[in-house]
Amino acid sequence: MGQITVEKNVGGIEGLCVITPAVHGDARGYFMETYNENDMKEAGIDIQFVQDNQSMSTKGVLRGLHFQKQYPQTKLVRAIKGSVFDVAVDLRAGSETYGKWYGIELTEENKKQFLIPRGFAHGFLVLSETAEFCYKCDDFYHPNDEGGMAWNDPEIGIEWPQVKGEYQGTASAEGYELEDGTKLNLSEKDQKWLGLKDTFKF
Repeated sequence: MGQITVEKNVGGIEGLCVITPAVHGDARGYFMETYNENDMKEAGIDIQFVQDNQSMSTKGVLRGLHFQKQYPQTKLVRAIKGSVFDVAVDLRAGSETYGKWYGIELTEENKKQFLIPRGFAHGFLVLSETAEFCYKCDDFYHPNDEGGMAWNDPEIGIEWPQVKGEYQGTASAEGYELEDGTKLNLSEKDQKWLGLKDTFKF
């Protein structure tokens, strides 16, 4: 079987990795390994995942940017249906790339996975009619430990694809839409997060 390939430190940000599985297909369909501990260790990545999660979202939904403060998680994320634009922001206080972001489109077709270490904020925007999103975590979710930051903070300047609208000084989704007119859809909580200068640092 072919090996999983790991592109390390993507966007020049230490720790962020894009992982591409080896896909083996024929007329019947395909088979791929989505995770292989030996291949990961060979790439210098040694993580013990303890929880798998899956969510479904509709077009225009933006989830994030989220993190856990006292119980931070490494996440390995992928889209198993549809397409999302997935983003990580470096919140590690001692990092040379503090406040920098990297984004990648994860799709059912490209089968890429995005590894986001502890110390980052994470979020994604759904670009397809629906998307199913899977992620592995190396710590359990603690509901009272959640933090977040504004998805549209101009100090960070994330370039969300297809999104139109002008920053009004808050994380509100009001006035934002995709190019096809789909309104941006954020939870009430995600519209109240503050920008980088007021955000938790690891």
